[in-house]
Amino acid sequence: MNENIIAPENLVYEKSKLLKDNVMHYCPGCNHGTVHRMIAEVIEEMGMEHDCIGVSPVGCAVFIYKYIDVDFAEAAHGRAPAIATAMKRLNPDKLVFTYQGDGDLSAIGACETLHACNRGENIAIIFVNNAIYGMTGGQMSPSTLVGMKASTCPYGRDVELNGYPMKISNILAELEGTCYVTRQSVHSAAAVRKAKKAIRKAFDNSMAKKGTSVVEIVASCNSGWKMTPYNANKWLEENMFPFYQLGDLKDR
Repeated sequence: MNENIIAPENLVYEKSKLLKDNVMHYCPGCNHGTVHRMIAEVIEEMGMEHDCIGVSPVGCAVFIYKYIDVDFAEAAHGRAPAIATAMKRLNPDKLVFTYQGDGDLSAIGACETLHACNRGENIAIIFVNNAIYGMTGGQMSPSTLVGMKASTCPYGRDVELNGYPMKISNILAELEGTCYVTRQSVHSAAAVRKAKKAIRKAFDNSMAKKGTSVVEIVASCNSGWKMTPYNANKWLEENMFPFYQLGDLKDR
């Protein structure tokens, strides 16, 4: 028997044709790779691989274009929604989405995010929130929890000094221009299935010109949190989820 032949009944997952064979640069245990796969699968299932434009960020996922075989544009830090706005208006029949982290979207890019959502631009925003600046050394981000340690608040986030963590998706859900705002995760197989459905809905809304959709993925950063992947996942459930509660915030 040829050991290289995989019996059909043993083939659990088939890799999306849009995922390139490049070795990912992410840390072991990082959630970005899982989100990349979901995005690739949804684009392929929609048949939009030749009519899709992604806007990649500055941050851990800066090289997303190396892993998903669709057209991408690189945006300056935080400016992805502004770039996506122009792309969608010039190419209304294209699927246009941004891929952003909590620093990119809710710190330097807060202005662009708020105004794009308020205008109701027909784009989808995929927002990965791991509550820390993973790429640049583990600094505190707008979504870092109270008491959570980071390189710029080594004793934990202090409300009097640093202010409160920002639930940016809750703010975006209040804007007239957003049609769908949801908060999901990828910490388990069941969560991955829900998150993928949310991404599909966001992309469908974009093509139906319903307004702006935002899919927040509450994620772990075991490197930035200084934990093993297992402990980071556990910490995510025990600390992140009670504050960043999962589920739909708006579905119009």
